[in-house]
Amino acid sequence: MARAVPTDLPPDVPTDQRSDRPITADEPGTPEPHEPLTSRWSISAADAARIATFAALTAVLGMPGALALFGNAVPITLQTLGVMLAGALLGAWRGALAMLTFLALVMAGLPLLSGGRGGPGVFVGPSAGYLVGFVVGAAVIGLIVQRFEALSFWRVLAACVVGGMLVMYALGIPLQSLVTGFSLRTVATGSLMYLPGDLLKAVVAASVTVGVVRAYPAASPLRRGPRTPENQPTASPAA
Repeated sequence: MARAVPTDLPPDVPTDQRSDRPITADEPGTPEPHEPLTSRWSISAADAARIATFAALTAVLGMPGALALFGNAVPITLQTLGVMLAGALLGAWRGALAMLTFLALVMAGLPLLSGGRGGPGVFVGPSAGYLVGFVVGAAVIGLIVQRFEALSFWRVLAACVVGGMLVMYALGIPLQSLVTGFSLRTVATGSLMYLPGDLLKAVVAASVTVGVVRAYPAASPLRRGPRTPENQPTASPAA
């Protein structure tokens, strides 16, 4: 509220030198009103929709069922493809949040894991380490992809191999060994059968990611400030 000009000053004092005169926003030196700051961790409505979409996609990829080869306690599923896509298209923490959303639904008892599994019991079973790897793997993929200046098939493929395969195995194999009582060497040898399928899923995830970003640039995880024609991230051709 503007303050009244005091009337007890001598009449020869210029009005613009009186310290108690009203201050307007147009004058030099007037502080600009503070703009609301947008946190890098904030979630917009669009982000929430994407997170929910990738959580649902991961659940849908479990519908074809699970394939247990040679009696292995951890089945082969398509759901790790959802992990790779979430990390590559949503970025690190949004991709991880999508996987946390999916696992929260599983914890609540929904049969969303391959083979219709769900409930708290799956988090203490042989697959527990791989479920933790869903979150960590998506985050690692997102972290790697976000470091790129432009997306290409080979770059995204490398990120999916590191986050979607190496990280998953690094977390899944030791916990599977602990739960089942088999040695690390035995479990690691048995996990070799996952390699061809996981590599194929990484190829699919890289192809889908580059294709989506080319068709819809706003879906790019390379968020480096305002989206202008000069700095709009694009997918580069596969080299």
